[in-house]
Amino acid sequence: MRDGVNLARRGIPAVALVTTEFQAQGDFVARSVGMPDIPRVVLPHPVAGGGRDRLQEVAEACADEVLAQLGRPS
Repeated sequence: MRDGVNLARRGIPAVALVTTEFQAQGDFVARSVGMPDIPRVVLPHPVAGGGRDRLQEVAEACADEVLAQLGRPS
């Protein structure tokens, strides 16, 4: 969440990626740093540790949503 906020504050289009397990914490961080409406995409938990195939699966599943949050057509 903080990386997304830091990029957005620099004028770089950003979407924060957060897993279901840490969604509440991500929302808290976004509010606490003054950017509660930063675009975000919630991913299934866990993402890490599942290997290359799992990362590919998650990336393909969320790519259109990430592009939509950036205001770009998928």
